[in-house]
Amino acid sequence: MRIAVLGAGSWGTALANLLAEKGEDVRLWARRADVVREINEAGFNARYLPGRALSPSLRADADVGRALEGARCVLLAVPCQQLASCLRGLRHVFPDSIAMVCASKGVELGTFRTMRQVVEEELSGLNPRYAMLSGPSFASEVVDRQPTAVALGCADADVADFVQALFSTETFRVYVNPDVTGVELGGAVKNIMAIASGISDGLGFGENARAALITRGLSEMSRLGVAMGASPATFMGLSGMGDLVLTCTGDQSRNRRVGLAIGRGRALDEILSGMHNVAEGVKTTRAVYQLGQGRGLDLPITSQVHAVLFEGKDPAVAVRELMTRPLRGE
Repeated sequence: MRIAVLGAGSWGTALANLLAEKGEDVRLWARRADVVREINEAGFNARYLPGRALSPSLRADADVGRALEGARCVLLAVPCQQLASCLRGLRHVFPDSIAMVCASKGVELGTFRTMRQVVEEELSGLNPRYAMLSGPSFASEVVDRQPTAVALGCADADVADFVQALFSTETFRVYVNPDVTGVELGGAVKNIMAIASGISDGLGFGENARAALITRGLSEMSRLGVAMGASPATFMGLSGMGDLVLTCTGDQSRNRRVGLAIGRGRALDEILSGMHNVAEGVKTTRAVYQLGQGRGLDLPITSQVHAVLFEGKDPAVAVRELMTRPLRGE
């Protein structure tokens, strides 16, 4: 069947390639003409997935109308802060009631909307049938066919069955979870914790500190999720604990690399200017911090990461303040 994938970064390309290798008719929409040309003519996306050969049947297109023509499913893989404007500009070419799978992780700045809220509001009247794909999954390992398991947040049983079967392979296993809010927030907040973990490592702290950040980060993630109507059990799964562990420890994590560089004394603007891929955790930190402030939630790690990124706080001082907060029960 025709599948349209919007966004040719590392994750969009990896998922498009997975579907193409299954024999699906995949059209990958990319804004950059050089990316389209390289995928179609050379079978690579060197900018975002260097060294990984792609399926010969994967086709890229700079014309979104052609990419969407005849599609039964749309995969959204554009950066989360750009998703609303992308959908707003393209709503005239989206089919009605189409299955729409979001692979973008984050919370929108200013509005504090989750990606489901962005899709439903920007495509109001088109009745998109929504699912969220999230979990511990580095794009390069998916292309390399390394065993990977992810969560699919979807409240529509028919769509969940369809998308689960569509994406599942011998090396890519999809578990369905009807708690869409929990799956989305796990995928968003773990990026903040990955920055915190990177800062800790960059300062030269040990594995004890990293383990504490991961564990308390999980508690913070769950606290926010429950306040927004999610199930606490969701955060013990792939989109919560699973993704948190991967991004806080894996060297491929863009957000962890941002934290590492900050912990070693580099400025945020300098770090971001040298990155091809988007580190979603930077803007998500601002959004989640403001969301927590508005709801009166205690989000100490997020607050300290926000202070380091946007208020000029010394990372070592931020860690010391975390360690000397008033004592309490776990």
